[in-house]
Amino acid sequence: MKRLDWNTLDETARREALARPAQARADELKQGVAAIIAQVRAHGDVALRELSAKYDRCALDAIEVTAAEFDAAEAALDEALKSAIREAAGRIDTYHRASQPRSVGVETAPGVRVERMLRPITRVGLYVPAGTAPLPSTALMLGVPAAIAGCREVVLCSPARADGRCDEAVLFAARVTGVHRVFKLGGAQAIAAMAYGTDSVPKCEKLFGPGNAWVTEAKLQVSGDPEGAAIDMPAGPSEVLVIADDVARPAFVAADLLSQAEHGEDSQVVLLSPSAALLDAVAAEVDRQVATLPRSETALKALAQSRLIAVDSLAQAVEVSNRYAPEHLIIQTDEPRALLDGIESAGSIFLGSWTPESVGDYCSGSNHVLPTYGYARSYSGVSVASFVKQISVQEVSADGLRAIGPCTVTLAAAEQLEAHRRAVSMRLDVLESRA
Repeated sequence: MKRLDWNTLDETARREALARPAQARADELKQGVAAIIAQVRAHGDVALRELSAKYDRCALDAIEVTAAEFDAAEAALDEALKSAIREAAGRIDTYHRASQPRSVGVETAPGVRVERMLRPITRVGLYVPAGTAPLPSTALMLGVPAAIAGCREVVLCSPARADGRCDEAVLFAARVTGVHRVFKLGGAQAIAAMAYGTDSVPKCEKLFGPGNAWVTEAKLQVSGDPEGAAIDMPAGPSEVLVIADDVARPAFVAADLLSQAEHGEDSQVVLLSPSAALLDAVAAEVDRQVATLPRSETALKALAQSRLIAVDSLAQAVEVSNRYAPEHLIIQTDEPRALLDGIESAGSIFLGSWTPESVGDYCSGSNHVLPTYGYARSYSGVSVASFVKQISVQEVSADGLRAIGPCTVTLAAAEQLEAHRRAVSMRLDVLESRA
């Protein structure tokens, strides 16, 4: 990991220090994704089979997972894993059910009632990666809030292995959360299929889930097309930023950094600390621990573009963190909650020595589908609110219109929208004539 001192860097060097490792929208990537989307739109299921053979090296007969495949997946899984999936689903359900948006109604003036009603998005598409590692936890994070929201049809895509089957744990998690249909598709072609529909895959209204740069780019492209689909957020390669002081345990900090570095070569991890001794100790611990990881080669490539940054105080660490806007923010300090009020941008925050980011990935109950690449400045993680539409309703009585009509008339006239003004003034004239 590269060692830097924040206070010796000029502005250009600071930007470079916090730069993400990959160019998310390089021209070659954009063009490649656009070609895949066009191929799926033009040739549907035929294109999906061709692209699966090319990128996933599997020959797909049926694109959709059958009931028999679900049964076989459940039978093949260890009981301990199935129990853990159910347990995690229960906690995710508890948190998301408690934090879901509520319908509201308020009288803003006598005779003027304004309400907000919630309606689920009818058909949603979930994407569960399985490139370098299958992620059944993502099926839980997306399937549970979709079920709570009451979406009429929940579709899930996940890449097939070379044997033409999806990962058994992903299928079991999908079944546990009540996903309606699962398709053996990955990459940009899966996003295109759910956005535009094919003979096999239904067109979805909104797409959810993380993925590699190709998946993220495909989501961005279909969301910019009126005939495509909305998306949850740009969610790409994983990242973590840790703020730690001299009371933090170096072994814990190193383990948390590596837990993100092992996700993929384009992941990024950053440590901020005012303690030079801690930075030294963590660097040594990272070197020691990475050598024992099964995915050490992947982690080492991610570490090569990661940072150990010295700051002069925890307050400055918070400033730098807000500038970076991390997907995951871990605070391992003497009083971690004391820094919370200063945090403006982060996907999810983990406080204290006993709160590794891993628990949020799996089973604390919060969601792990979070904004990356600095999008935490303006996006939030997935929640039940992501799966519903919030529709406003208003009802005005005659007395209510008498109360607020003149305000409407004045504002409409100021904007030179005469038809707007008349729609109110003619009603006021009728009410005046009845008085």
